[in-house]
Amino acid sequence: MSINSTIMRYLFLLVVTFFLTSLTAQVDLGYQLPHQDILELADAPLPPRLRINAEATKGVLLYRKSFKSIQELSEEELRLAGLRINPITNISSRQRYYYDATLLDIKTGKESKIEGLPESARLSNFTMSPDQQKIAFTHTTTRGVELWVVNIFSGDLSKLTEDNLNANMGSPFTWMKDSETIVIKVMPKERPTLVNVKTAVPTGPTISVNEGKKAQNRTYQDLLKNKNDEANFEALATCELYKVNLKGESQPFMPASIYSRMSFSPDGEYFMATTVSKPFSYLVPYRRFPSSTKMYKSNGDLVTTILDVPLIEDLPKGFMSTRMGPRNHRWRADKPATLVWAEALDGGDANKAFEYRDAVYQQEAPFDGPKDFLIKLKNRFSNIEWGTDDVAIANDYWWNTRNTKSYIFSPSDEKQTPEIIDDRNYQDRYSDPGSFVEKRNEYGQYVLDLNGDKLYRLGNGFSDEGVKPFVDAYNLKTKKTERLYHADGISTYEDLSFAINMKQGLILSRIESKSDYPNYYLRNIHTGNLKQITQFENPFKAIQNVHKEVINYKRADGLDLSATLYLPEGYDMNEKEKLPMLMWAYPREYKDKSTAGQVTSSPNEFTFPYYGSPLYWVMRGYVVLADTAFPIVGEGDEQPNDSFRSQLVANAKAAIDAVDDLGYVDRERVAVGGHSYGAFMVANLLSHSDLFAAGIARSGAYNRTLTPFGFQSEERNYWESPEVYYTMSPFMHADKMKTPLLLIHGQADNNSGTYPMQSERYFNALKGLGATVRLVMLPKESHGYSARESVLHMLWEQDTWLEKYVKNKPMVSDIKP
Repeated sequence: MSINSTIMRYLFLLVVTFFLTSLTAQVDLGYQLPHQDILELADAPLPPRLRINAEATKGVLLYRKSFKSIQELSEEELRLAGLRINPITNISSRQRYYYDATLLDIKTGKESKIEGLPESARLSNFTMSPDQQKIAFTHTTTRGVELWVVNIFSGDLSKLTEDNLNANMGSPFTWMKDSETIVIKVMPKERPTLVNVKTAVPTGPTISVNEGKKAQNRTYQDLLKNKNDEANFEALATCELYKVNLKGESQPFMPASIYSRMSFSPDGEYFMATTVSKPFSYLVPYRRFPSSTKMYKSNGDLVTTILDVPLIEDLPKGFMSTRMGPRNHRWRADKPATLVWAEALDGGDANKAFEYRDAVYQQEAPFDGPKDFLIKLKNRFSNIEWGTDDVAIANDYWWNTRNTKSYIFSPSDEKQTPEIIDDRNYQDRYSDPGSFVEKRNEYGQYVLDLNGDKLYRLGNGFSDEGVKPFVDAYNLKTKKTERLYHADGISTYEDLSFAINMKQGLILSRIESKSDYPNYYLRNIHTGNLKQITQFENPFKAIQNVHKEVINYKRADGLDLSATLYLPEGYDMNEKEKLPMLMWAYPREYKDKSTAGQVTSSPNEFTFPYYGSPLYWVMRGYVVLADTAFPIVGEGDEQPNDSFRSQLVANAKAAIDAVDDLGYVDRERVAVGGHSYGAFMVANLLSHSDLFAAGIARSGAYNRTLTPFGFQSEERNYWESPEVYYTMSPFMHADKMKTPLLLIHGQADNNSGTYPMQSERYFNALKGLGATVRLVMLPKESHGYSARESVLHMLWEQDTWLEKYVKNKPMVSDIKP
């Protein structure tokens, strides 16, 4: 098809869409509840989250509800500079809270109540003190945010502040080194009155200007739009810093400003703070506004300005492009007060060829001397794992090639040549050597756990033989690896969560199976001793006996694929009744076929439905195919999206063929579902194949010309590759839609690119062209849905759609000639 005909077709669709917008039929329907089998699973309680101290002697169990309420989501909200703020309570309007917390003795497994927690608690921001004796956290009242502290050994609980903290830009506090004092962000006493943008009278137009610079930014949401938004952002983001002790006594520390980051040096003697300033931008979120990073003594005296960064609107094109100058300042973990940062050696332009992309430097306190060179990296700097002056490990990555490298080097010898010990495709999960184990040092920082010449690694253990997490010892001199432990992976799935003491061989592990709920254990890899420390009960007993297996199959081009197959409880695998099937998937891009075909799912993982899970329908008599592999591969100079549609269809056909070959599915009654990029997948599959009886697409984007400067893994802009944007956009092919499609979208979607308009315009085009389609807009919901009313109604919509267009669609054998 020529570009001219493509443009004419696009214009026609736009005209049809605009004319039909006012003709959309509306259905007057309140929130509905799904079938009882689905409702009981959806309302099951969540397991608590475990936070433990470094010595793994004490822990805190944090309890959270599965959902918010629509009333909570309806509280006042301002969307400013990439933030969503409740201007009454001064914390993120989308904050997820814990309603309860208990203390856990790790050795005995005894759980005890924390006496004195507020009623109807809304708890968040749990942070361990440097001495690992206490945890500070916030409680959100109807008026604001308070700071509380609990001693995890004694259980003593204290409220340290009134509800006047400013949590609009993340956690509103940080511990000082003494574990007796906390720096807090406090709302200024003289905060300006917020502008009511709905009633404010404009004083003039909003004007944006560009003088020839390229500013190819993603389609960010929640940006500032005018001077009123600027005023409200400044008022809500500004705070004063105070010091408060464990008795609740406070004193001023820093004057009012917009503090985006703050941290103390490992020895506690220096305080680094980054503040945001004008000019603000209407193109990018606050993280790219002008900023200044200054260094202070712990008493608040200014030492020096570390860095001033201007407004960042015009980076070179490409995911790996970055700004020039120092960036990513952080503390060196093995030194009392040494700053480390990276600087681009390629001008920050990922499109230019350079042998080395980044250099890393350091500077010791008092930060007035020359910078010291540490290491050059072939890719972009990721992080450094510190050990001693003689041993550190630097890591980099390069998205375009999916490459990551790890370098062992000596921080004290700038003339030495770093040795690359890992050079691999980070999507190659089978070759993942694991993460180096770290331990706390004298500064309370985490550094490499070095035992003579040995380092330790914990890994997931993905392989073609299954998932077998492991512990390895890596010898720095011989560069050889010794396997110390690996799980058998036969009947259970084990997550080696945390290395407590590698000399003793003690590891905190979480173990589960298909039917056994996850619980925590203390494992000794030397003695083989295993001790259970939590006793969480299974709230999903209704599905504990469903059949679950990971199936492996091939795409037509020979690519290995896999999916997790679920069959209803009691299904006779000998009789093999042909059931309807729901397939759920999400496309992922790869640069080579070998990594695209790897299996990273374990059949032994606990069957755990979440709000958006397809597993509910195994209770409704469906075969469920979850985690269905949908790789999109572009090897060499070919980009994955160059053949996106054909690979989608090939993936889908291979999955259906595989289940059909097993004899379980009526292939005339197969539905496909997906969320976000998965929704985009669904719309494309229904438009360009006849494999499905119906589809469910949640919170997707369907017209890629509305995201012209890239999307997902696509770096090319629309004008560089209009055929890719056109070919991949379901909106451009709405006339091909012949399959019933359920569209669901949150009206307050905050994800880059998935504006609610994407579903609205797509629905109007499909309706105008006579497709069977239903659009459900969930009030107040973001990209993921959180209100109980919304989630249960979503499940009702999906179940009703599947019952009508899939389960009760006549079987081929029932149709008389």
